[in-house]
Amino acid sequence: MGKIALVFSGQGAQYSGMGKELYEASSAAKAIYDMADSVRNGTSSQCFEGTSEELCKTVNTQPCVFTADLAAAYAVTEKGIKPDCVAGFSLGEIAALAFSKMLSDEEAFKLVCKRGELMDKAAAENPGAMAAVMKITPEQVEEICSRFDKTYPVNYNSPAQTVVATTSENAEAFCEAVKNEGGRAKLLAVSGAFHSPFMAEAAKGLGEYMENINFSDPEIQIYSDFTAQPYSGDYKALVKAQVENPVKWQTIVENMINDGVDTFIEVGVGKTLTGLIKRINSDVKAFKVENPSDLESIDL
Repeated sequence: MGKIALVFSGQGAQYSGMGKELYEASSAAKAIYDMADSVRNGTSSQCFEGTSEELCKTVNTQPCVFTADLAAAYAVTEKGIKPDCVAGFSLGEIAALAFSKMLSDEEAFKLVCKRGELMDKAAAENPGAMAAVMKITPEQVEEICSRFDKTYPVNYNSPAQTVVATTSENAEAFCEAVKNEGGRAKLLAVSGAFHSPFMAEAAKGLGEYMENINFSDPEIQIYSDFTAQPYSGDYKALVKAQVENPVKWQTIVENMINDGVDTFIEVGVGKTLTGLIKRINSDVKAFKVENPSDLESIDL
């Protein structure tokens, strides 16, 4: 058997009730929700009972999804499964930092709360839109982006899915251009144009916030969204750069497979990453864990 990778989900799949079953079934998961409540009162109740509108606000989404991600990861290890490496999609990378012991759980939670605040503020000051583009290659998407002002590929998700950030004014025309090239574009229900220059002020603010935080070397290999390689060099610079640069998810998955991973376990909310991984390489195993029955269905 090859290596096992834990991958931490990003925002977008959040829903009212997320994590509640694991909270009730796993002492390891419950401990993470209790920690989150001790730092940010009401986090658990937002996860379990929050409205869709409430959970879609970036300032709430990020700490709530972080909590669900990390709780699910510790429930996996509580079951006796030991991953060899980790990666996280967008905000999921902050949960991966905690799991790899680069930061304590509490430090990472405070970091993701600040990240959510800064990105929410940047989105309000620099409004934008995001669209998922399917059925055409990343290179075709890049060419279409070049025709529009302030339009950037920001999530390289799989060979046939790339997410783009653009201005609200350009969004419809961009989607029409994709259609004319044989692709399909779907506008996303997000509050900002993430992982793009629209987030420059958020990245700057996060860099300033991290000046007083000490990062440890990872105890388990963690891959960076910014470089698609294992963390090395200036850790804080990687965390900062990730906010205003593309997530290279396809390359991360390919690099993990090249490094010996043949089993992926998505922890947190939804099954978005599981689906992307299978589209990148259908030969690997991919499981998702967001409730106790998912834990029992893992077949290693």
